[in-house]
Amino acid sequence: MVTDVTSSLVPEQTTTAQASTRVSASQAKKIAKINAGLSKKQKAAKNWIAKRESSFNYSARNGRCYGRYQLLKSYLHGDYSPANQEKTANNYANNRYGSWTKAKRFWQSHHWY
Repeated sequence: MVTDVTSSLVPEQTTTAQASTRVSASQAKKIAKINAGLSKKQKAAKNWIAKRESSFNYSARNGRCYGRYQLLKSYLHGDYSPANQEKTANNYANNRYGSWTKAKRFWQSHHWY
């Protein structure tokens, strides 16, 4: 079974975004658990960044960056699974900016985060 993890998080979707966000049911459950503690506002900011970084694509590549949030590959420690990307992205945004909304604000000023 394959689940589109953006269906409940992102109101606007394109065929490209839908195709690149499909994950297994087990990954979808892990992702839901990882993001359960985020407020609606934090989820919206996180998705705003994902849209701009990779068009929601978990396998997007750009030099040393990989995935939906374009994290350095070294941050993912060889585990490129969607669930690990979500967990690592949450840790990165919280540790570097304090929240996803603050990360979004930074992105808006610098066009990267």
